Amino acid sequence: MLKSIAVMTSGGDSPGMNACARAVVRTALYEGVEVWGINNGYHGLLDEDMFKMERKDVGDIIQRGGTFLGTARCKRWEKPEGRMQGYKNLVDRGIQGLVVIGGDGSLRGASLLSKETGIPIVGLPGTIDNDVWGSDYTIGCDTAANTIIDAINKLRDTASAHRRCIVLEVMGHRCGWLAMTAGIAGGAEYILVPEEEYDLDAICADMAKAYKAGKRYILVVVAEGAGSGQEIGKYIAEHTNIDTRVSVLGHIQRGGSPTVIDRVKASQLGEQAALAIISGLSDIVFGFNKGHVVSINLHDAVNNKKTLDPEYAHLARVLF
Repeated sequence: MLKSIAVMTSGGDSPGMNACARAVVRTALYEGVEVWGINNGYHGLLDEDMFKMERKDVGDIIQRGGTFLGTARCKRWEKPEGRMQGYKNLVDRGIQGLVVIGGDGSLRGASLLSKETGIPIVGLPGTIDNDVWGSDYTIGCDTAANTIIDAINKLRDTASAHRRCIVLEVMGHRCGWLAMTAGIAGGAEYILVPEEEYDLDAICADMAKAYKAGKRYILVVVAEGAGSGQEIGKYIAEHTNIDTRVSVLGHIQRGGSPTVIDRVKASQLGEQAALAIISGLSDIVFGFNKGHVVSINLHDAVNNKKTLDPEYAHLARVLF
C-alpha cells in the first residue's frame, strides 16, 4: 500500500477536472494517505511546483470549470531527460505514485514515465473531445456538448428570422464526437466530422433545392478537423446564393460550470483512481463502458484510436 501519492491535471482543461481531483484527494486522505498537488501539469512537476494537500484545499471547487491546479502543455516532458527530472522530483518528496488527469497527449506522457521508471501511474480521461480509447465517456465532454447546444439554440433563432444558413465550427481535431452529438441533439441539417468524407457540392445542391421549396434556415455543424468553418461558409454562400453566416465557438466550449453528469462521473473516476494507486496498481486508465466504471490498460489507451460510433452517423442521416 502506497503512503504518498500526487495528482495533476494536464493538457487542455475540461469541466469536471476539479470534481475529479477533489475525489482523488479526499479518497486518499480518507484512507490515511498523503497527497501532493502538482500545479500547472508537467511544467509544475519539472519546476517543483508542488504542495501537500488537505481536505480544505479541495473545498468549494466541485462546481467550478477549469482546474484549480492549473494546466499546461509541456515540450520539456517530451524528452527522456525531462521525464527523468520529473521522476527525481517525485522521489525526493517520497511520492510513490502519480494520478494524471488529462487527454491523449497527457496520458501518453504518463505512459512513457511509467515505462521508463516503473513508478505507479493511474490515468483519468480529462478531455472534452471524448476521444480516449476504451471509454465511452471523458471528463468534460457532457458540459462541452451542452455548451454547443446552447449556441445552436440561439443561432437557430437568428437563422430563422433572416432565412440564413449558419455554419457553426466546434472543437474536434481528430474526433467528431462533439460535433456529431451536439448536431444530432440540436437538429442540425448537416454534420461534418473528420471521420467521414463529405461532398460540399452535393450539400450545396441540396441546400439550394431546400430553400427553393421554402425552407427558412439551415444549420451546419463542423468539427474543426473536418474543415475550416470560415472556408466552408464562404463556399456555401458562393455556390448557393444563400445568406450565410459563420460562428466559431472556440474556447468557450472548455469553460463553464460542469453538468451533473460531469461532476458525478468525474468523482466516481477520481475515487477509483485513488483506491487503485494506493493499492499499488499501475498502468491503468479508468473510464466508463455502458454506464459502469472500467479499467483500461494505459498503454492500450494511448496506442489505439477511438472510432466514432457508426450508429450516431446513421442516426444523423436518418434524421436529416
